[in-house]
Amino acid sequence: MSSRRILITGAQGMLGRTLVRQWSGHHTVIATDRTDLDITNARACFSVIASVQPEIVVHCAAFTAVDRCESEFDAAYRLNAIGTANVAIACHRNGSRLIALSTDYVFRGDGPRPYHEWDQPDPRTVYGASKLAGEIAVRHHCPDHLIARIAWLYGPGGPSFVHTMLRLTTQMGEPLRVVGDQIGNPTSTDAVAAGLANLIETGIAGTVHLTCAGEASWYDFAKEIMRLRQFSRQITQCTTAEYPRPAPRPANSRLDKLTLRLHNLPPMPAWQDALAAYLRENPDV
Repeated sequence: MSSRRILITGAQGMLGRTLVRQWSGHHTVIATDRTDLDITNARACFSVIASVQPEIVVHCAAFTAVDRCESEFDAAYRLNAIGTANVAIACHRNGSRLIALSTDYVFRGDGPRPYHEWDQPDPRTVYGASKLAGEIAVRHHCPDHLIARIAWLYGPGGPSFVHTMLRLTTQMGEPLRVVGDQIGNPTSTDAVAAGLANLIETGIAGTVHLTCAGEASWYDFAKEIMRLRQFSRQITQCTTAEYPRPAPRPANSRLDKLTLRLHNLPPMPAWQDALAAYLRENPDV
């Protein structure tokens, strides 16, 4: 694998931290966050990318608080749409390849099968709509791009569903109630980082789904966490309707990795294997 000069936005986020940790030994990684690079400021964005001259920009920075996006509409679009457009324009001007991270929330989430990369987006939330606007900006402003959609993410440092479950299952109390009617692909940041590394080497463009293989409900996910950690606290299933949230949660978050298959690229690991590896490598989480 050849060494590259890579700038990462949102490098203090959960995925950004993993990318910095995994890639710094081989690539020249320039880690930026909001204090180093305000992506909502077009001039600052152009200036930083022009001065660094990265071969690749991995754009992780985003407003990801799904419920807050519903009440902070302008802020969601300022970061996820305008900020992403600024990064895309700056990359194109400087000849940098752009890898932008997106989400399953661009889909409606009520389909009967996993969504593949050519399915028509139809977001139901402000978060999903603002991320889709960012995808459109990337495609329009930076032809040399790759959009990687991820979902149900967990990784070192959190915050994530895994961290929440591990905290709650060590406490005494009534059985935990976990939603059983939402299905997705639990995915580790380590698996995403490895998948992105493979894609960087191929140089393919377009859209790719990078969630782990297999599917589970949040209830299934919680049970596997408890099994691997040998916790005994009882958990029961509940429905989405019992826990209404400001932003509707998709019943179907499953993402089909069609692009990986068509390009004969290595598949993503099974979610159970990725979870076991994460808990094994992070015993104190």
